Amino acid sequence: MDTSASTGNSDDLRDKFRQGLRELSPAYFGMAMATGIVSLSAHMQGWKWLATTLFWINASLYGVLWLLLLLRIAWHPGAVRTDLLDHLRAPGFFTTVAASGVLGTQCLVVADSLGGAITLWCVALVLWLLLTYTIFTMLVVKAEKPPLDQGINGGWLLAVVATQAVAVLGTLIATRIPQPYRLELNFFALSMWLWGGMLYIWMMSLIFYRYTFFRFSPADLSPPYWINMGAMAISTLAGSQLILNAPHAPFLESLLPFIKGFTVFYWATGSWWIPMLIVLAAWRHGVMRFPLRYDPLYWGAVFPIGMYSACTLRLHEAMALPFLDRIPPVFLVIALCAWALAFTGLVLDLLARVRAPARATRA
Repeated sequence: MDTSASTGNSDDLRDKFRQGLRELSPAYFGMAMATGIVSLSAHMQGWKWLATTLFWINASLYGVLWLLLLLRIAWHPGAVRTDLLDHLRAPGFFTTVAASGVLGTQCLVVADSLGGAITLWCVALVLWLLLTYTIFTMLVVKAEKPPLDQGINGGWLLAVVATQAVAVLGTLIATRIPQPYRLELNFFALSMWLWGGMLYIWMMSLIFYRYTFFRFSPADLSPPYWINMGAMAISTLAGSQLILNAPHAPFLESLLPFIKGFTVFYWATGSWWIPMLIVLAAWRHGVMRFPLRYDPLYWGAVFPIGMYSACTLRLHEAMALPFLDRIPPVFLVIALCAWALAFTGLVLDLLARVRAPARATRA
């Protein structure tokens, strides 16, 4: 047995791992977001076995992703700081907030664990506070800034998704706790829902301006642009849950016409984006022949599809709109297919990275 070759392969794998951590996308928690929302949508539609399976997969993924992030912070603090100062990569850190909120919702809905849900809601809230005021402060005060067409994309809307994830989990926890905390938590969730909506309007205005008044290449149409729809879908979910919570919070009763109107507004906006994003994807890969290969950012495209299924079902329940009940099963199937494709791409990508050092050594 050639021990020197074995040692060399081990060193190569270690170097590959450290280099992979350096280049790890801040948005990789999107994988936990996507897995979690597909699980929740499946649970809402009666696919309990699938929901439970995906819950345990997601709990494992969430733990692994945190381990990788903490190792990256310890081994490559400079790379993390560079990401926090980068206009395109910094918003990806908000996936840690959304993933915590989605897993917390799974704990409550799928696993019936109020303690787990409250713990993860606290984690999500602390991360939201830390990242919101760190990232936006750093981007505001940095001396050199990119022009608008090079400094903004759909990934910025992850800040909206993170905000609404805190709101959604807050509304669900409020249904399980006594007064007066139920009233206070519903008010806090309402405030977060409103702030998330305002943030979307600000950011979407800039993104749409960038779409229509600057040159747009196939490379610019990265997967995070699906968050254009996903941010509205999760806002619809939060609004629908507030409507359902109204009987236990008198101030919500007085705001019901407003909440219902804005919830439908969010759903309609998210629905408008779906054909547009499909057409742009067809243009990117069909007309312009942009290669379709695994990218961790594709998890950011799986999440909106699953969220649209879940939010439409909850909107149907909250506002008694029976004609919407055919939509959620269709989008759940599409989300499952997208999740399977993204997960297959991840496995193949990892295998390719592992085999690369061995081939190089034999050569």
